[in-house]
Amino acid sequence: MSEHAQPTVKSFFGIWLALLVLTAITTAASFLELGPFNAIVALFIATCKASLVVLFFMEARHLPKITKVVIITALFFLGILLTLTMTDFMTRLLGR
Repeated sequence: MSEHAQPTVKSFFGIWLALLVLTAITTAASFLELGPFNAIVALFIATCKASLVVLFFMEARHLPKITKVVIITALFFLGILLTLTMTDFMTRLLGR
């Protein structure tokens, strides 16, 4: 098994701070009238936050390559699912 550097308190603090900033952006964006783009902005910010948690707190950066391929494949199919869902949502919203 390969050895990797242990995370430091400074890195955990940086990630925590980034998550707080993204949460503040999410809160601020909820008060903006973006029309049909509210859901898109919220999903984008949530994806950024989830990526930080997976990469740093779950230490996915140090996993074997095959596990990384599985994670990337799952995210790819999640992206397809979200794209198709948002396409359906937008056509129903704009079709009124």
